[in-house]
Amino acid sequence: MLDDFLIRAALAGLGLALATGPLGSFVVWRRMAYFGDATAHASILGVALALASDLPVGLGTLAVALAMAVTVAGLAARGWALDTTLGVLAHSALAFGLVAVSFVPEARTDLSAYLFGDILAVSRADLGFIWGGAALVLALLYWRWNAMLTATLSEDLAAASGLNPDRERLVLVLALAVTVAVALKVVGALLIAAMLVIPAAAARGLSRSPEAMAALAALIGGAAVVGGLRVSLSLDTPAGPSIVTVAAGIFIVAASLGQMRKQ
Repeated sequence: MLDDFLIRAALAGLGLALATGPLGSFVVWRRMAYFGDATAHASILGVALALASDLPVGLGTLAVALAMAVTVAGLAARGWALDTTLGVLAHSALAFGLVAVSFVPEARTDLSAYLFGDILAVSRADLGFIWGGAALVLALLYWRWNAMLTATLSEDLAAASGLNPDRERLVLVLALAVTVAVALKVVGALLIAAMLVIPAAAARGLSRSPEAMAALAALIGGAAVVGGLRVSLSLDTPAGPSIVTVAAGIFIVAASLGQMRKQ
């Protein structure tokens, strides 16, 4: 039984890493780390709505994350100050979610599992949801890869090439919303942004092309999952934070190697 739940946990984490590696690269390139954090915070409101309506938590989380993504993308397209908008929406959604959970009488749920993740409790159904979401994210990125790269490089260049930068931004934020819904069970709402940003940031200084960075970020995320689970099992530490801690350690090593290469 020990082997079964550890295998499910590892598979769940690896599925998440496949999605967060390439997607996190766009987050780093576009400097959208705060957007990932805001969408993750909003997912707690989705948890509250799902518990109140007896819906699957993943479905409620996905619905709220998508609503947040579309709202922010629409406001950004209208020229709203993105950092201020994200700050207001993120913290408001998190507060509303925490308050809403307290009004659900039968929902005596330990919110720490949603805030920090509970990867060791991943079921086979959760595993299917995680890998299905990761496959959807990868399909979206594969479909729009060149267009999104062009829009990331220069929105004016994208427009001159016949692309719609707002559409490419919307595809990106939709992929982020799906990833947040997928990652909630693994690392929790408060640590999702870390898995998006840290592996991609670690891969940035060691890569010579966007595709290489995306692939290396996925590999680093996978290594962080395996290493974090091992640390958690050996030291009896929380699995989600342990995964992020290992990712941070890899980032420090990668940053040091990147500096050595420049000298």
